[in-house]
Order: sequence, then C-alpha cells, then structure tokens
Amino acid sequence: MSGHLKVAGTILGVGLLGILAAKYLLPIFQESQQRSTSDAVSTKGSLNIGMDNWVGYFPLCSQQMQARMRHAGYVLGCENDNADYQERFKRLKAGKLQFAVATVDSYLLNAKPLDFPGTIVAVIDESKGGDAIVARKNAVASLDELRGKGGLKVAFTPDSPSAHLLKAIGSHFDIARLKSSSGPWQLPTNGSEEALQQLLSGKADVAVLWEPDVTRALSHAGIVKLMGTEDTDRLIVDILVVNRAFSQDHPEAVRELLDNYFQVLKEYKERPEELREEVVEVMDLDAAQVHPMLKGVAWAGLNENGAIWFGISPHGAITDEGIVETIDSVIKILQESGDFKENPLPDGDPYRITNRQFISELYAARSSTTVSGPTRAGTGSLDRAFAPLDAKGWARLKEVGTLKVDPIGFQSGTSQLAFEGKLVLDRAAERIKHYPNFRLLVKGHTGLRGDDAANRRLSQERADSVTRYLMVTYGLDANRIQSLGYGSSRPLPRQPDESERAYGYRLPRVELSFAAEDF
Repeated sequence: MSGHLKVAGTILGVGLLGILAAKYLLPIFQESQQRSTSDAVSTKGSLNIGMDNWVGYFPLCSQQMQARMRHAGYVLGCENDNADYQERFKRLKAGKLQFAVATVDSYLLNAKPLDFPGTIVAVIDESKGGDAIVARKNAVASLDELRGKGGLKVAFTPDSPSAHLLKAIGSHFDIARLKSSSGPWQLPTNGSEEALQQLLSGKADVAVLWEPDVTRALSHAGIVKLMGTEDTDRLIVDILVVNRAFSQDHPEAVRELLDNYFQVLKEYKERPEELREEVVEVMDLDAAQVHPMLKGVAWAGLNENGAIWFGISPHGAITDEGIVETIDSVIKILQESGDFKENPLPDGDPYRITNRQFISELYAARSSTTVSGPTRAGTGSLDRAFAPLDAKGWARLKEVGTLKVDPIGFQSGTSQLAFEGKLVLDRAAERIKHYPNFRLLVKGHTGLRGDDAANRRLSQERADSVTRYLMVTYGLDANRIQSLGYGSSRPLPRQPDESERAYGYRLPRVELSFAAEDF
C-alpha cells in the first residue's frame, strides 16, 4: 500500500509540475517565440511615465515621441493618473513606473514619505503665464489688500500648482492667510474651471486659475490679475524624475528617452503651428483655448537644462544651477507654510534628489551642433536691464505688493546700514529673484516724533542706502529701482491692544514694494 502511495504521489507531483510549467513557462516560451519571429525581436522593453494632462507634458508623450522611441527599440507608455501624485510616486518606487513628471513642490511633498524614490534628470518646463491669481477688483485690487481685508474667500484647487502659487505669494509677501493649511478663507475646488465659476458667481473674491481660464476670467469686466507666473521666476517648475534603480541598471534607456525628447521639443519649437494642431486634436480642445495654454508654458530644451538648470557648460565650467536654487527656495516656502517642520531632504542636501549625469553627457555631445546661447528670459539673476522712466512714468506705476522683509537695521540715528541690516537685504534679494519683471520701490519711513523735515531727510537717506546696497551688491539696474523718503507721513495702522512702545518700534522701517507699468 505504501509503495502504491509513493507512485501515486510521484505521478501527482509530476502532474502538478506539468500544470505549473504550462501555466508559467509556456507563456514565457510563447512570448519569446512571438518576439523572435516578429519585428519585436529588436524591442528593448517598455518605458512608462506617470503624468497628467498638463499641456507642458504634451511633447514628452506625443505621437512623435512615441514613434522615436519605437524606432529606438522602446515602447513608451504614458499613464494619466489625473494628478494623483501620491499614487504616482508609489508606483515609481514599486518600479511600475520608470519615470514620473511633477512640479518640484509636488515631488518634495509626496516623495518624502517614500524616501525620494527617484532623482530629477531634467526640467520639463516652467509656468510663464499658465497660472495666475485673479480677483474681483471691487473686493481686492492688490496683493497687499489680501493681507489686511477680512472675510475674503479664495477659490483654488488643493494639491496643485495653484496651491503652491498661493503658498509662495503668502511667503514672499507675508500674507499669513495664504500660508495656512486651512481656514475660513479657503474655497477648495475641483479644478480651475470650477474656481472660475466660483469667482464669477460672487462666491469667491479671489481665484487661482490656469489657462485657458485665466484668459476667460480677464475677459470679464471688473476682474483683475493680482499675480501671474509670467512675472515670476522658478516658482512653478515641472521636472522629470527617474526611478533610482532603473537609472542605475538601464542608463542607456534614460539617455535614449532624454535624447529623443529634446529632439522632439526642438522640432516643436521650430514648428509651433504643428504643436498647436496636435494639441487641439489629441486633447480635444478648441483652438482658441490652446493658444493661451501654450503661451503660458516655457519649455526647457537641452540648452536650457545644461546651461541654466544643471550648471553645465560645453567646456565643463560650472554656471547657474537653477534646479538646486529652486529646490532650496521651494523648501523654504513649504517650511514657512507648515508642510515641513525641517528640511525634508537627507542631510538637507538638494543634490540627493538630482542627477545631472545624463544632461551632462547629452549637452557635451550636442553642444557643438545644436546648442546655442541661452534663450530663456528671466534666469533668476538680478541684473536685468530696464528702460528708463521719467517722474511721470514712475508715478503711473501700479504697485503689485509689498515684499516680506524683516526690519532693516541701521546704526543708531544714521542712514548707515548695520551688519544685520545687510543680512536682511541679502535674504530679500533671494525673494526679488523670483519676480524679474517688476520694478522696485524702496520706501523709507520714520517714527512720529521729531522734526518733519529731519524725519523726511533721514527716511530718504535710509532708502537711498538700501538702494545703493542692492545695486552695488546684486547689480540691480538703476532704472529698475527708486528710493522714496516719506518721513512720518505714512504711519502704520495701530494694532488692537498694541502698546505705545511696541507701536513706536514698528514705525521706523524701510519697505520694498514691487510695481509694474502695465499689470
């Protein structure tokens, strides 16, 4: 009986092995046979990118890009997760995605719990007018009014570039309500179109929109733009992230994807009408909608990635490292907004999430033939030239908002900047970099005591001192900046229950305000 059981067990085991082989090995054999007997024999594998329908990602997933990658031996797949960033980076960590695109702030926020599963290998684009804060003029006419008015409602899309734009403006212009994670001022919406509806219906006083809704909003009488990303620099930056293990094991695939992408992007830049037609067809949009959408995107080609974002020159010299500066700036904004208590990066090092290897190789290889001088306006530098204005021209400027600046220290009773005052201006210069298109008004104020003429003179001298420091130290164009001394004529409003001493301490100050000719 025992022998029969052994034979039966052996037969059963062999049968089970046969079933398992049929289930698992046969499909592998069939796939291998199918590949070897077809043109797919040269296919190297599939590359999957996690993305959403932001128009800036269109060239990366276009039909031209897919065709180029097929020719190179790869099947390119783009998975639209409708901006579910948490799921996107979970899939990247699990290896189900080899690449993912996102804004810098989205990657920092959503990849931190996953120990940053990917590195940034390219900058895709920057919002240059694609996003804006707009308002009903009778409710809010400037960013400064966002700071003081009560009862305001702001419609925006959470977990989107709109939310980060609010945080950045709240941080840079010291608007406390915009930095808070919640509050009665918030009117969360499901997308830009709904935010626009809330604004036009009167339920919201302010809305953060993206194109084409920005253009639609401004077509209505009484709607004004408080801030658009066309006047910002390195605030909303889209990046391409690659799975760490995949970039180590398959560097040739990463190079192939980047090389083909930059060639596709170059072709679209040379034939913009072709890009417009394809976006209209693929995204099923009206041609009138597509124009402002594309106008609001500044794509970063190989040239810009090398020379501007990753600090690489054709001869190996280190230049501007825009991606590192952006990471550092975004972290400061997120810390001030309460998203992070401390720097979320390992050792606080931004280089732990960047990888310039691939851009460096491509840039060096193509610099002699395809790379010309930088073409992107507004690189974050402070030395941009401005046209001169006469007194009437300065008087016609519209103030955009007052920059957040800690008290600027001077030596007692003089206009001589103290060491601490210079440090404050150094920090202010980092914020000024983000708004390269605005002129700067430096306003000096004093306390209420003393002679009016003497107060006005001291306030003017202190404003002049700040202006000289910014011009000499940071190269601000003299045509961009104007210093004004108001003495004691424009005191701050006194806060409830504020002591006389505390109030008097706040009055002597120098303010930095942005202004624009046609905003």
